[in-house]
Amino acid sequence: MARRNSRRQRLPQDPVEALIETLSHDGRGIARIEGKTVFVDGALTGETVKFLYTKKHSKFDEAKTIELVANPSDDRVDAKCQHFGVCGGCSLMHMSPEAQLATKQNTLEEHLTHFGKLAPESWLEPLRGPLWGYRRKARLGVKHVPKKERVLVGFREKGTPYLAVLEHCEVLDQRVGARLAELGEMIAKLDAHNRIAQIEVAMDDEHVALIFRNLDDLSEQDTQALIAYGQENNLWIYLQSGGPDTVTAIWPENPQLSYAPEAGLQLDFEPNDFTQVNAGINLKMIERTMELLEVSSDDRILDLFCGLGNFTLPLAKRVSEVVGVEGDEALVRHAKDNANKNDLGNATFEQADLTQTELKDYPWAKAGFNKILLDPPRSGAFEVLHQLAALGAERLVYVSCNPATLARDAGELVNKHGYTLVSTGVMDMFPHTTHVESIALFIKK
Repeated sequence: MARRNSRRQRLPQDPVEALIETLSHDGRGIARIEGKTVFVDGALTGETVKFLYTKKHSKFDEAKTIELVANPSDDRVDAKCQHFGVCGGCSLMHMSPEAQLATKQNTLEEHLTHFGKLAPESWLEPLRGPLWGYRRKARLGVKHVPKKERVLVGFREKGTPYLAVLEHCEVLDQRVGARLAELGEMIAKLDAHNRIAQIEVAMDDEHVALIFRNLDDLSEQDTQALIAYGQENNLWIYLQSGGPDTVTAIWPENPQLSYAPEAGLQLDFEPNDFTQVNAGINLKMIERTMELLEVSSDDRILDLFCGLGNFTLPLAKRVSEVVGVEGDEALVRHAKDNANKNDLGNATFEQADLTQTELKDYPWAKAGFNKILLDPPRSGAFEVLHQLAALGAERLVYVSCNPATLARDAGELVNKHGYTLVSTGVMDMFPHTTHVESIALFIKK
């Protein structure tokens, strides 16, 4: 029997010229070579480019643009970041912000049509925010690379598991984005320079928290070096030796991050808590949510996947009662603390896994809700939709970070549970990436 060749198919080495017909949902140009689809990084619709193959598959191939030959798109702009095309963090920086938003809305529209078999009655104006330095949450890889004689800090290369060689990041808040090389140089001087696996970043308006994931206990000398770095640069320093419960501040004592989702509210959070990465868009998203829900003083609202109260507490200032439901025990605890801190006794928080139990089994659900807000993870909320429909809420607002699961769930709400998709639109939570954040309003027929 002939031995199976386990080696990868050899890639063509010569550049290929092709016309880009359209864009994929992940922002790559689509070309056809001898009837086969090729996804081309860095190319835009209508352009003629030269590309090199990066991967070949049975049904499609992948490539990267090496030269723009003709017909540059009106949507093309010069990428601001010198690392664009190498770093895998951003993929649309060569496209104008207006074209990026149009592409994201088109993606949402196509998903609604394909997966949900429906269309909204109207489209909301996209929510826009800062384009640069907007990101306040990030997980940075750390790797000592002896061949490069340095410690790399940042994101992975596009299409590889290796860390890119980055000096800075334009989309990270510059309190950290401008420090990537500096962080690498600082870590390189530690005894544990090859035992720091990542840095988790979290910021509020005034403070920057850095969680160093240490695979081994640090020496006293290394600990003092990290503390000194934090003191010199006004950075809060934490260590994490294991799971999330091992996150410990080493400087200063008892630090506390917080943010204001609106005037008159203050929400405390821990650096490893889930919070929205884009503070500017978050404020606009909360405001739009209130408008779509048409909140009034006699409402009783259910807020599912509520986190630490990002929507729940602004709602509590406007309505009779709001119940926030979250599966993460730590977030529920922090949400309750935030309600008490803001003297909002009409906001209650419950821990529940609604994929395992029924709403009707909980005492807090028996009084019913006339409006519902849900902000699920990427997997969506399909398992709980029948429960929400049974509540008969007149108005439902769905905040989504995945257009595919929003479209699937929208189809279920409309086609099986008697709701109308009144309006939807995108929110530019992650400029220069293909991530599509959106919001949708459903009304009971």
